[in-house]
Amino acid sequence: MSSFELRPHHGLCTAFFEGRGYSPAFIRHMTAMIAFLDSHNPDIRLVLHTDRICSACPHNKDGLCESSSKVTGYDRQVLTLCGLQENQQLSWKNFQELVFLNILRRGLLCTVCRDCQWLFLCSEKNKKFLTTPAYYDKIEL
Repeated sequence: MSSFELRPHHGLCTAFFEGRGYSPAFIRHMTAMIAFLDSHNPDIRLVLHTDRICSACPHNKDGLCESSSKVTGYDRQVLTLCGLQENQQLSWKNFQELVFLNILRRGLLCTVCRDCQWLFLCSEKNKKFLTTPAYYDKIEL
């Protein structure tokens, strides 16, 4: 089985997704993708192009992201902060742990996602999670 291609910044999006999004189709798709990743823990390959999560995004036009330069910047920040490289393969759960330890727990979400339209939602959730001990139980350290 081939690895699941994933844009690195989607490690942040999936951490705080709560059923809001661009369209009902996108919300259904994102919910299904998160459920798949969490239940199957597939090997992922980190890519700087559209992935399966992007397939339902309205910014995806024939496999190309209309916001490519912006989201590629997010991707590169995640790779750098987590000590990862493009095309690197690892398990979904290992990737989640790296994102949590190197970005979310260190309070660097705003550094990566500074101009994302969803930042206001994610940063509020990140603050709550960081002050809630139960959140740490979600991550197997």
